[in-house]
Amino acid sequence: MNRTKLFQQIQQKKSYLCVGLDSDITRIPKHLLELDDPIFEFNKRIIDATKDLCVAYKPNIAFYEAHGSKGWESLEKTLAYIPEEHFTIADAKRGDIGNTSRLYAKAFFEKMNFDSVTVAPYMGIDSVQPFLEFENKWVILLALTSNKGSNDFQFASQNGEEPLYEKVMRKAQTWSNPDNMMFVCGATHPEKFKELRSIAPDSFFLVPGIGAQGGDLQKVSEFGMNDHCGLLVNSSRGIIFAGEGEDFAEHARAAALKLQQEMASILENHLVVS
Repeated sequence: MNRTKLFQQIQQKKSYLCVGLDSDITRIPKHLLELDDPIFEFNKRIIDATKDLCVAYKPNIAFYEAHGSKGWESLEKTLAYIPEEHFTIADAKRGDIGNTSRLYAKAFFEKMNFDSVTVAPYMGIDSVQPFLEFENKWVILLALTSNKGSNDFQFASQNGEEPLYEKVMRKAQTWSNPDNMMFVCGATHPEKFKELRSIAPDSFFLVPGIGAQGGDLQKVSEFGMNDHCGLLVNSSRGIIFAGEGEDFAEHARAAALKLQQEMASILENHLVVS
């Protein structure tokens, strides 16, 4: 999916919501555990309940590969079930030497046909470049993440230089362009979004941390939005585990609808929805 089509979906749905499919088998409602593929059945009902409210889905690969071949089957079935107009993100956080990254890219872009994959930049350009060689596919590069441990390295600087996350973002923009590279920027750092947007004015940001991690949608949007929205705001646990009983999908829809309505209001105020 290219950037134009992604923005069209944002405009049509008045939403920049990404639903994270962190489908933890220990939290899936018990009545689904009797089925042959409870993870897929859970995802299927979440997708049915939210597909008109979001523009993207983000399966976190760990929740699938932990189950071996059965988990990969659940992931493939989930990906095939997601409607074609949705942007799909393989949240895999891969990053290795060039020939290995090339095979990771083939796995997610050719074998599974995801639109994008999250990539760790620590090993530099040769670990990222193979992912950038696929037409209409995206690298989503880790920049300033939402977890507490982001303070360990991402804010590090030497001799008054820019912090590491800023160096990553500036350097990565010499490798590619906003048509095939996004950055992960966590909602738990809302005070940084004005600065982040100044560093990468035209790029999309994938923004985790709304919902269970307590990120502020209004602040992130106020400082992070650009003239083509430029944000994909993810909520995982706050949507998919909003309910625990047989009506879990209804609760998921209510949680997604609350975010979508807030996003619609924000988009209207920023004059990016026609």
